[in-house]
Amino acid sequence: MEITIHSIADLEKVATALFDFSEGKKKMMFYGEIGAGKTTFIKILCKHLGVKESVVSPTFSLVNEYIYTDKLSGKEKLVHHLDLYRLKSEEEALDIGIEDYLYDENYCFIEWAEIIEHWLPDDFVKIHIEIMEHSERKFIFN
Repeated sequence: MEITIHSIADLEKVATALFDFSEGKKKMMFYGEIGAGKTTFIKILCKHLGVKESVVSPTFSLVNEYIYTDKLSGKEKLVHHLDLYRLKSEEEALDIGIEDYLYDENYCFIEWAEIIEHWLPDDFVKIHIEIMEHSERKFIFN
């Protein structure tokens, strides 16, 4: 699926489309060059889920966790937000417990997932964000 947007205001529509496309899959990998809008889009996804706290890039912490209340069950759930840009090896990914994040029941949004691709579960969605002309962005889900 491909969606091109012309402004940041269109991200809500992209978030809705992604959740529809994902059909319940909770592991999402985000690809795109620096400045493409990966963290900005993840902020919108968290807002869509009902996260109330401020969503910030985990570039230095590597992992941030956010709480939201599941609309169906009414129970508190977690969103794991990882930024693997600074990792240099698979061993570093193991050191932060990457397997735990990939195989639990919570949403897991991972930026710069290339270093762990061979560990990804079968039920994940790739989101590619391309910078286009005039501040446009193209989102490709697969």
